[in-house]
Amino acid sequence: MNSHEVDYQIFGDDMQLVEVELDPRETVIAEAGAMNYVEDGIQFEARMGDGTEASSGLMGKLLGAAKRKLTGESIFMTHFTNHSSQKRKVAFAAPFPGKIIPINLADVGGTITCQKDSFLCAAYGTKVSIAFAKKLGAGFFGGEGFILQKLQGDGLAFIHAGGTVIRKDLKGETLRVDTGCIVGFAGDIEYDIQRAGNLKSMFFGGEGLFLATLRGHGTVLIQSLPFARLADRVLQNSGPGGGQEQGSVLGALGNMFGD
Repeated sequence: MNSHEVDYQIFGDDMQLVEVELDPRETVIAEAGAMNYVEDGIQFEARMGDGTEASSGLMGKLLGAAKRKLTGESIFMTHFTNHSSQKRKVAFAAPFPGKIIPINLADVGGTITCQKDSFLCAAYGTKVSIAFAKKLGAGFFGGEGFILQKLQGDGLAFIHAGGTVIRKDLKGETLRVDTGCIVGFAGDIEYDIQRAGNLKSMFFGGEGLFLATLRGHGTVLIQSLPFARLADRVLQNSGPGGGQEQGSVLGALGNMFGD
């Protein structure tokens, strides 16, 4: 199924949104709740799946929905279609500070594997599916990297990452990354989870018990600040006294409004 050819523009720096321009009858799919604004003439509706399961019937849709439910994602995706005779725009906002990354799937071999919560939106015709880690070690110890999303197609897809995003092009090398810091990877990349050094490093090094190991030929995208890490730090600094201790984010807010 060929993807629709959509145009786009990204606005902002660390709190970004992407504005997608649709020609008449063009459609973009998005995660539920990602829409920021929509122009008149574009109609949207929640559907079970990304639309590529139409040929597989009801059972195919139910299977895809069950996989998404297993990952904590909504079983529905929102389809935005331009029913007017003119070009119209719809915008999607990032859920937390970071970057929106446009990816032309045709340029990366038609497939990219990414963190399950990084997908934002894509041109209609893009298949959004679940990719479980193949090896037992990755399954039990992968953390955020246990269940991944696979985006397949030949059009534009947009994923979101926290903080700063860097790109690593592997040419047979091996890269070890915190599992939560992986945004996605494309190409002939082998993914596995391995122990983070010796026992002392694992339990006292602060880097987690296991790291993701990526090796092969392809591209890896890495984020500097996964949302889970940011949320954990805020909770740790909030303190038992309702977040009022000096130096914490919540404590500082409490001091501002408590006087």
